[in-house]
Parts: sequence; C-alpha cells; structure tokens
Amino acid sequence: MTLDEIIKKRRSIRSFQPTPVASEDLLAICEAARLAPSACNSQTWRFVAVTDSDTIKRLCNEAMRPVIPNRWLAQAPLVIIGCSQLDMVANRIGSRISGIEYYQIDLGIAMEHMVLKATELGLGTCWIGWFSEDRVKEILGIPKKIKVSAMLTIGYPKETPLKRQSRKTINKILFSEKWGQLFVVRT
Repeated sequence: MTLDEIIKKRRSIRSFQPTPVASEDLLAICEAARLAPSACNSQTWRFVAVTDSDTIKRLCNEAMRPVIPNRWLAQAPLVIIGCSQLDMVANRIGSRISGIEYYQIDLGIAMEHMVLKATELGLGTCWIGWFSEDRVKEILGIPKKIKVSAMLTIGYPKETPLKRQSRKTINKILFSEKWGQLFVVRT
C-alpha cells in the first residue's frame, strides 16, 4: 500500500473484534512513533500500552468524561496512552519563549505515525481526547510530572468501516499567500 492509499483507508473505528493485537504489530506501531520528528529532537513522548481487559474496562468506566462516555472503549484489545515528559528543556523553555506547547505537537505527530502504521497492518484506530487525565494517571500509575494528552484504541475492526464522511474541498482549507485568498494552481 502506498502512503496515499493508507491515508485514504484510515477511519476512526469504534467496534473491534476480540482478537488481540500481535506483539510484533504493537512493536512496529511503536517503532513508527519512535521515528517521528520532535522539537530539538527532544523525543519527549512516552507511551503506555494497555492490553489487560480489566484495566481497559477501568479506563472506560472510571476515566471517561460524562456526556460522551466512549463506552465502546471497553471492547478495544489495545489502548495506547500518549504521554509527554514535561521536564525536558524543549518543553520548559520553548513554550515560555514562543507560547507554543511543542510537546503537544510532537506527541500528535508520533501518535499519527502509529495510526498510519496500524492502518497499514490492517488494524483500526480511534483517537480519544475526552477523558480525565487524573483518573488515567491514577489507574495506570503515571507520575504527576508526566502529561497525558491522548488515548488511542487499536484493534481489528469488527465490520468493514463505513465510507469516509464527506470532506471539505481543498479550496475551503488552503489559502494562497493571505488568509481567505483562493489557492490557484499555476502551470
């Protein structure tokens, strides 16, 4: 599969088969994240791979926020918890100078590498950002100084993913030179 095919195939999967994710696939997914770029090559991301069904059920029942509880999480065979080490120089100084939280960008890039690798391996994924960080830390024993920013479910889709929902046209998201100026392809 080409990268374009992988990107087009990726969907947010919320229904998984009970089949465990093979250890070699988990390692390949994490290797893809390990190779991601980061600010000043700081590599501040850290990941907790959760495969124990009781722990996943605890995350689902105790750490999801109300209104959108994401109850389907309980059936995922693998949940990756995306964390960042905030005590590193790139995170401490960089955000003070620029106002940009580079660790968030770095973690997002690394975890999207995971998503693309999982898609290549025939696995489905779904990002989760609607959770209680404190409860996740408590359940998984994550130190206070570590920032938990995202969760990623991974597994074999239970059914064929639906067709991709409509996407905005390129003219709605890409401007040329100035905000709102239509991008024109020059030949």
